[in-house]
Amino acid sequence: MNLKSLLLSGWLAFVLRPAIAQTTPFPTIGQIVKADARLDKLVPPDAKIEVLASGFDWTEGPIWVKNEAFLLFSDVPKNTIFKWTDKEGVTPFLKPSGYTGLGPYSDEPGSNGLTIDRQGRLIACEHGDRRVTAMSLTGGGGKRTLADNYNGKRFNSPNDVVAHSSGSYYFTDPPYGMPKKEKDPGRETDGWGVYRIAPERAGVPGTVSIVVGDLTRPNGIALSPDEKILFVAQSDPMRPVVMAYPLQPDGSVGKGRIVFGPEQMKKQNLDGGFDGMKVDRDGNLWVTGGGGVLVLAPTQGMGPYDFLGHLKIGGATANCAWGDDGSTLYITADMYLCRIRTFAKGW
Repeated sequence: MNLKSLLLSGWLAFVLRPAIAQTTPFPTIGQIVKADARLDKLVPPDAKIEVLASGFDWTEGPIWVKNEAFLLFSDVPKNTIFKWTDKEGVTPFLKPSGYTGLGPYSDEPGSNGLTIDRQGRLIACEHGDRRVTAMSLTGGGGKRTLADNYNGKRFNSPNDVVAHSSGSYYFTDPPYGMPKKEKDPGRETDGWGVYRIAPERAGVPGTVSIVVGDLTRPNGIALSPDEKILFVAQSDPMRPVVMAYPLQPDGSVGKGRIVFGPEQMKKQNLDGGFDGMKVDRDGNLWVTGGGGVLVLAPTQGMGPYDFLGHLKIGGATANCAWGDDGSTLYITADMYLCRIRTFAKGW
């Protein structure tokens, strides 16, 4: 049964009230598709994909706040960041989350990708305001703009972001949040870049540099556990690739290589582009795409990653994040917030 059928059947009706705490077992959805026996060491054979809440427009950018033990995630069309806990369920956390203008903007004006930096601040990619911001979670002060342009040209719609322990940030900038997407007359950059924001100095945001400029739709972004590799997922369905770039001491990147691409997708009978992703402590990639989350393992040498399996949800799946003790994978998929308990550990 697909997502739409589940909703129409009324099976998920009770989670359409996301602000109400959940006291009964959560419904489940989808299936675990195992392609390699190694998946059993990462995902329990009897694991279920639980639906924690529903009724959203398009969920994105989940991030676990360790110190407070709650999850934050974006509903991009609703211009809202929501908070989820086991005890309280879903409650609004921040609105507006990505567009502070007075009039209508686009069908996806809100925040998208979220992360927590070394200072414990919430770092957000904001579509409507076309910037990357930082906001304290422990006190006042509001948001600070970390970057909103490159060489004087405004970004398109920052999509996903990852924080490096050095204090720098890497983020992607496709056109999805613009009113007319790639054809929007408000475009100022020539393409769709992956950017780096250098560490702050004396409270002043660092300079912005472009580190990758040849991808057609850069989207999800993540770092390897040792922070020596920058992974970038491309959402272009004509060329779905997950790229790996070696990080240089100065924060730039070396020549990228494909770790999973169209040939591997076709072999697994999966289609569409990739979206968000996370890495576990052993270097395995958990990449959204093909209607769920692909689990990919690094191989010896420089070849493509091995496909271990697919957490198949059955509909457009946006992003994921490690939470709880690091072994729970939270997943944002279309109108849903989901989770699955694993043997893996995030970092």
